[in-house]
Amino acid sequence: MRFVDRNRVAEGDHTRHPEFAIARWAAENLDPSERAAATVYTSGEHCPMCSAAHAWVGLGRIVYASSSRQLMDWHGEWGVEPGPVKPLPINEVAPGLEVAGPDEELSTQIKALHARLNGIDQD
Repeated sequence: MRFVDRNRVAEGDHTRHPEFAIARWAAENLDPSERAAATVYTSGEHCPMCSAAHAWVGLGRIVYASSSRQLMDWHGEWGVEPGPVKPLPINEVAPGLEVAGPDEELSTQIKALHARLNGIDQD
């Protein structure tokens, strides 16, 4: 089985992360062994809310392109105000989860997307 989603925070609800939706979908559609065997791929490292949801439903490995630390550094570089929740690494929230990331090449692409989102000229 496969589930695909996208970020919906622009609609006004900042809990509408796709990683949270993945956890809810998995809890409703996969048995515990299927959840444990699943791999979740994301462009950005899970936030604390999504890391907790992932762990609580027993999902397996997480693979992400860019880290929370990278996003914090980019926002600092651009003068973008931080969000209201401290961006913790996945394993600080859910120490038992297997994670892989960030990816150097993909992180560069993700940085460009975040720059565009924040109106930052990268040229």
